[in-house]
Amino acid sequence: VQLQASGGGLVQAGGSLRLSCKASGSILRINAMGWYRQAPGKQRELVARISTGNIISDDSTNYADSVKGRFTISRDYAKNTVYLQMNSLKPEDTAVYYCNSQISDTPWDEADYWGQGTLVTVSS
Repeated sequence: VQLQASGGGLVQAGGSLRLSCKASGSILRINAMGWYRQAPGKQRELVARISTGNIISDDSTNYADSVKGRFTISRDYAKNTVYLQMNSLKPEDTAVYYCNSQISDTPWDEADYWGQGTLVTVSS
């Protein structure tokens, strides 16, 4: 299984970016997908995560308090892709953003996967 992230870049404060992460490979079920970020000198932190319910309407999302109301996580099930729409960006959002997913390739196990980081830089 591979996670391919894209969409980072340089944006001015108040601007928007959309990150994408596509999972590929031997996938039976994607149990959760999310985004973490790591700023220089800081620990990696959860930004947003979406967990798969038994039906799509049962999916659950959670966000870091610092991004609530500004960021939105969503999924395209057909494409095995998760998106992070980031609006009203602030300089403190500057970080390397990492895609993460818990994926089952058999009915009885699950593994944790990370994509390559994508840099988001917000200028003031």
